[in-house]
Amino acid sequence: MAEIKIAAAHVEQLRLQLKESLFLDLDEYGLAEQTTGEFNSTFLGVQLNSAFQPIYDRVAGDLFGHEALLKPSLGGELPSTSDFAYSYAEQSGKLVQFDRVSRALHVLNFRQIYAENGLLFLAVHPNLLISVNAHGKVFERILHANSVPTERVVIQIDEGLVTQDKQLIEAINNYRDRGYRIAIDHFGNAHSHIDRLWKLAPDFVKFDASLIQQAETNDNLYKVLPSLIDGIKALGAHAVITGVETQSQLNIAVESGATLLQGDFLGKAVAAKELQKTDLFKPAANKLAVA
Repeated sequence: MAEIKIAAAHVEQLRLQLKESLFLDLDEYGLAEQTTGEFNSTFLGVQLNSAFQPIYDRVAGDLFGHEALLKPSLGGELPSTSDFAYSYAEQSGKLVQFDRVSRALHVLNFRQIYAENGLLFLAVHPNLLISVNAHGKVFERILHANSVPTERVVIQIDEGLVTQDKQLIEAINNYRDRGYRIAIDHFGNAHSHIDRLWKLAPDFVKFDASLIQQAETNDNLYKVLPSLIDGIKALGAHAVITGVETQSQLNIAVESGATLLQGDFLGKAVAAKELQKTDLFKPAANKLAVA
C-alpha cells in the first residue's frame, strides 16, 4: 500500500512538472510509469517507448553516451516508425507538443542509466528548428527537474533537411548558449551540405550509416574515409561512425581513425532497463579489443 502511494505521488509530481515546464497535459498524452520503472506515452492511439543505443569510445574502451530513439507502436502491438509518428503528429497540428513529450519521455527513462558515464544524444525535428523560438529553454526545465544538466545533452540536427541557413544558425546558437552540445546527423548522405561544417561548428559529426556500409565494397570511399575524419577533427569536432553492423565495418572504422562508434554490431537500441545489466557491454568491449 505504501509503494502505491509513493508511485501515485510521483506521477502527480510529474503531472505538475509537465504542465509548468512543458505546458503539457499528462492525461492528453497518456504518460505513465510502468512496473519496470520506465515510462511510456500514448498519443492519439500511438504508443511511444524509448530505446537507447550505446556509443562507444574505442580508445578509452568505454561507453561515451547513448542515442535516444523513439519506438512507436499502434495500440502497443504493431511496431511503427518514428517518421510515421512525427508525420501523424504534424498532420494533427500537434508537432510541437509531440516533440516535447517525446523528449520528456527519453529524459525520464534516461534517469535509469544516468549513473553510467556519457552523454544523451537527442534528435530534434527539423521543422521545429525554424518555427519555435527560445530553442532549448522549455526543454531545459524538464532536464533540471530531473537533475540532468544541459551539458550532458547533445542535440542532433539533420541539417540536410533545413534549407534556411540563418534560422539554422540561430537555432544552434540558442541551444549552445544554454549549454547544449550540437551534433550534425546523417553527414554524407545525399542531402548534406559540407560547407555548413565550418559555419555551424558542431561538437560532433555523425556519419550517415550508409558510408561505413558502402566502404566495405567501394574502394574509393574506403580510401577517402580517413581524410574525412581528419577534416572533421581539424574543425575541432568529433566524428561518430554510425551503422556498424559487421566485423569488417568495425575494422574499416578503426583503420580510418574514428574514435566514436555506434551500430548494432556493438550494441542494439534497447530499453533503459536492459542497459542496467552490467554484462550487456562485455561483447562490445571484446569486439573493440579485437579490432
